[in-house]
Parts: sequence; structure tokens; C-alpha cells
Amino acid sequence: MGVVRNLIKAVRRLRLRTHRGLTLGANCDIGPGVLVETGGGQVTIGDDCTLSAGVVLAAYGDFIELARWVHVGPYTTIYGHGGVTIGEGTLIAMHCRILSSSHTIAPQGTFIRSQPDILQPTSIGRDVWLGAGVTVLGGVTIGDGCVVGAGSVVTRDLPPGAVAYGSPAEIRSYREGSSG
Repeated sequence: MGVVRNLIKAVRRLRLRTHRGLTLGANCDIGPGVLVETGGGQVTIGDDCTLSAGVVLAAYGDFIELARWVHVGPYTTIYGHGGVTIGEGTLIAMHCRILSSSHTIAPQGTFIRSQPDILQPTSIGRDVWLGAGVTVLGGVTIGDGCVVGAGSVVTRDLPPGAVAYGSPAEIRSYREGSSG
């Protein structure tokens, strides 16, 4: 069974390598149904990353960069319109959403969808843990070592080592040993 499983994983990696604008690191574990859309942009997946079942990485003409040893849980979506960077060793649980843009709010009578996006770079540090169902809005920086509780909506920057949760996410404490 292990031989078949390894063959399936190798085929998934090979299938992804054919995408223009994608750089796939060594020893990545690619789950079933992973979708990568570069849209003329760049998606970089570092060595030893895990993309679980149903993950969507859509650069939409800009970029998404996953450093080494990032785990992206099942059915997580990352939109890279304005650029997204995710640091080494970060854990992203299932059903998370990471955005890097917002919509222009048009005057009444003008379709919102006809307006340009507002590009907002998003940065997630190294050794961060995003719990299940976390939403990170565009323009946010999450510092190294942060923990964000399940179901939270991160609307503003979090300093290194912060433990935050809620909607909107509020800092509740700091990890032991952090300078916060």
C-alpha cells in the first residue's frame, strides 16, 4: 500500500509542476484536489510543505509564497491578489481563508464587482498557528510565533508571540518566552 500511496503523491507533485508560475520545493506532500491558479502571477511552495485536500492557492496575477515546512490544512483558500507571504514552520488548520485584497465600495447604482480591487499585502510570520476556520483579512501582518484561535477574524496586525481570538481577533495573552 505504501508504494501505491507514494506513487499517487508523486503524480500529484508532477501534475502541479506543469503550472506556469509555480515553483514547488522538494518533498512536498500534495493532497487530492489541490488547485493552484497563478493567473500570470507566482506561487512559490517551499521544501517539505503539506497542502492538504482541497487547498486553493490563487495568486491572481500577484504572488503567494510559502516558506519551508508550512502545513496548509484541508479546504483552506489563499488569495494572492495583493501578495501573501507565509513563514517557515507555520501551521494553518482546515477551512482557513487568507486574503490580500478588498473590494472598492462603489456608489449606489454602480456595481461593486465593476470596481477595481484594493490590493493589500498580507504577511504571516514563522511558527504561527492559525486555528480551524480563521480568516485573515488583507493588509494584515501576523508576527512570528502568534497563535490565532479557531473561528477568529484577524482584521489588524498582531505582534510576535501574541495569542489572539475572537471576531475581530483580540490579543488575550502572549506565548511564554515572548517579548510581548
